[in-house]
Amino acid sequence: MIERIPFGATGHESTRTIFGGAALWTNDTARADRALDLLLEYDVNHIDTAAGYGESERMIGRWMGRYRDRFFLATKTGDRTAEGAREEFHRSLERLRVDHVDLLQMHCLIDPEEWETAMGPGGALEALIEAQEAGLARFLGVTGHGLTAPAVHRESLERHPFDSILVPYDAPLMQLPDYAASFEELYRLCQERNVAMQTIKAIARRLKEDENDDTHTTWYEPLTAQEDIDRAVFWVFARPGVFLNTAGDVDLLPRILDAASRYRLGTAPSDQEMAAWMTSRKMSPIFSPSDE
Repeated sequence: MIERIPFGATGHESTRTIFGGAALWTNDTARADRALDLLLEYDVNHIDTAAGYGESERMIGRWMGRYRDRFFLATKTGDRTAEGAREEFHRSLERLRVDHVDLLQMHCLIDPEEWETAMGPGGALEALIEAQEAGLARFLGVTGHGLTAPAVHRESLERHPFDSILVPYDAPLMQLPDYAASFEELYRLCQERNVAMQTIKAIARRLKEDENDDTHTTWYEPLTAQEDIDRAVFWVFARPGVFLNTAGDVDLLPRILDAASRYRLGTAPSDQEMAAWMTSRKMSPIFSPSDE
């Protein structure tokens, strides 16, 4: 059984593992159905996808006629203007085969100029608020990748009372002092305001050494051994109130869900154990200051 906790102030109790729809990028119905079987087996009740995730929305839309009531459904728009975001979101509703979503998010909003556009007059935020007022989206959120994401999310929460944020969080990243400090500030703010905190990249090991390596559908090299995934998942879950969005690889989904189902309070590794483990696995942050 995977623990369920309140998803911020939404009133929904979400499983602490949220299915990351990027795993369904291609038009592969067998792959999608395998993922659905696992979600049902582990009683995962929250799905996160995006307009920019290839065929993901269409693959998930195939499930909605039968299983809509079982899932808190979230999607994202990457357009920064109100007109563009409005059009993209309506296409998402069509692909998902639903009349509303539970959470509509602005996708990877970290670039300063894009942020000003999205949050300003005629920006995407206007379309999100419009969708919420029309009953097409129950709640609103913002997501981001990279080392600046925590700081930008704090600015976003000052501009609008978003219901959720999504941010990178893994052990190697938290060895970067500036990132760790920024993340902790965001975490405290989310706790104070009851904003749901979704985290990504839990099982990232390091950047791929070979750019042509297609062993996994993640853009980074993931952890793959069950014992390593256990350690990474348990480490994330040791922080109260955070959610873990699963990796963009269906083949890794069974191991992530298995780990999540076996987590119990007090089973997380110590800081010393984590440090030794990261060294032994040659782990390193997948984001660096030079990327920003």
